[in-house]
Amino acid sequence: MQTVSFHTADKQLTIRNRALLKQFIANIFDLENKPLKKLDYVFCSDEYLLQINKDFLNHDYYTDIITFPLSDKQEAITAEVYVSLDRVRDNANQHGSTIHDETLRVLFHGALHLCGYGDKSPREAEKMRNKEDYYINQFHVEQ
Repeated sequence: MQTVSFHTADKQLTIRNRALLKQFIANIFDLENKPLKKLDYVFCSDEYLLQINKDFLNHDYYTDIITFPLSDKQEAITAEVYVSLDRVRDNANQHGSTIHDETLRVLFHGALHLCGYGDKSPREAEKMRNKEDYYINQFHVEQ
């Protein structure tokens, strides 16, 4: 059974249609032909995610999302995704987006990483952005 859960570390996510969003994220895995078992999103502050970035990745900078796959490649996906709601807010302001859409973008970005999409090269980043835009638009249609 697929489960997508939202958890709070030190910041609370306020978003409309939580149940619909969780189901939509699970559907992304179906559409991308990737088996999902369990996906936990943990919402936090910049400082909380910075400490995770330092402790686990040896990076000393802010980021909006860190994705930790917890399952072997041949198993259904189990993962934790940490999201800085401070970065989401700042990214929305910087890119002229709404906080709601930027939240969707980051949530879908984490799911797409788990589905095998990268973002290291310009070509990968463009493909990732196109997929994010596609799923954001699809989610708005379903709301």
